[in-house]
Amino acid sequence: MAEERVADPGPLGLAGFAMTTFCLSSANANLWKGAGVAAALALAFFYGGSIQLLAGMWEFVRKNTFAAVAFSSYGAFWLAFYALEKFNIPGGGTDTVGIFLLGWTIFTLYMTLAALKTSNAILVVFVLLSITFIFLTIGNWGTGHASIVHIGGWTGIATAIAAWYASAAGVVNATHGKVVLPVGPRG
Repeated sequence: MAEERVADPGPLGLAGFAMTTFCLSSANANLWKGAGVAAALALAFFYGGSIQLLAGMWEFVRKNTFAAVAFSSYGAFWLAFYALEKFNIPGGGTDTVGIFLLGWTIFTLYMTLAALKTSNAILVVFVLLSITFIFLTIGNWGTGHASIVHIGGWTGIATAIAAWYASAAGVVNATHGKVVLPVGPRG
């Protein structure tokens, strides 16, 4: 096997995604309203956004198209989410967040199809993320539906936990040089 030019950036990208998703989802689930959003916004710019974007670029170097597209795109999602929340761009109306989330729902659904060829751990992340985006899209459409957003928050927390597991498996297994935390290869 040829030596890689860079270490596996997947665990880093998954960790950034998991932590940022956890904070925003905890606010959506109504656990920590303002605090969860404030933490998510800080993470959205730096960890969920910038670090995932970098992980995606490193995945391009490793010729891993799925991970490159996933990390780069979700890094851009978090940066765009930050901009949407911080800059209050005028003229969007009540459907702005719903339309934003609908686009990400569509993207996530086709990435879930591609995830069928990755690992069980990654597939679980994408299935849960698809469910989360569906609930959040419906919950944020029009004037909003708080109970649907809360369900999306809880599925988002489950998504974050699954992503943290996949990240931990990548770090722990690489560090130990053997499978300690199984991810269930599919491909």
